[in-house]
Parts: sequence; C-alpha cells; structure tokens
Amino acid sequence: MDHVCINDNYGYASYDYLEEVIMATLSHEHALGAFVSIIFVGNDEILKLNTQYRGIQRVTDVISFALEDNETSPSEIRVLGDIYICIPRMKEQALFYGHSEKRELSFLVVHGLLHLLGYDHIQKSDEEVMFPLQDEILESVGILR
Repeated sequence: MDHVCINDNYGYASYDYLEEVIMATLSHEHALGAFVSIIFVGNDEILKLNTQYRGIQRVTDVISFALEDNETSPSEIRVLGDIYICIPRMKEQALFYGHSEKRELSFLVVHGLLHLLGYDHIQKSDEEVMFPLQDEILESVGILR
C-alpha cells in the first residue's frame, strides 16, 4: 500500500483491513498506482472543513478533495487527492445503521475514493451508479451489511 497514506490524527488505530478495501476500489476502477491520502479527524476538524469548503456548518462523515479535474492517460501517475473521515461520526453511524465500525469505515473509504475518481450522487441517475458500485466493491472483499 505504498501509494496510500493514512494519517490517524484522531488516534483510531483500528484500520488494518483498509489496505484490502483501498486496493479493491483502485483495482476495480483501474487506478492502481494512484496516490491518495486518508486523514482521520474529529468533529471539530470536519466541521471546520465542511464549513470552509462546502458552506455547510455541521459535522459530516467524509469529505473528499480531488486533485484531478480531468481524465489522465493510463501511463500517467495519478495523485487523486485527500479523504477526511470523521471517526466520531463514523462510530455514530455504525451504531445507527446497526453494523460494525469496520463496515462503516470501509464504506466511507470506498465512498471517498469514488468521489476522488469522479463519481458523485448529486443527481438521482449518478446515485444509481455510485451506490450499487460501493456495495459491489465492499462485497468483493467480504464486507457486508
């Protein structure tokens, strides 16, 4: 996993399974060899980011900052961007949805990576593509609801 940097600014320390999730996502999307940074933060930091960059003054679960803004050829090195994940929000959502933290954190990583790779869910038609893809990738590594 030499092209992925996980910065555990929150001190979560329970994410050894993410390498497989990240590699499955990048492989599925033909983006192996890409660089990505994943940063774990708390409520204050994610609130600050959400307010500053999205104009939404509330805690959220994941924010992605893509560095690519157009297609690259397969031979180019890709630097996808940064994914910020709020660990307290992730834990709340795992409880709310009734599944494990492993499943919730994996979902947020896949979700954030897909955003970096150009997927979105603003329009219903985009959601109908992105959401099943998230489930497909998670199922491929045995992480089920």
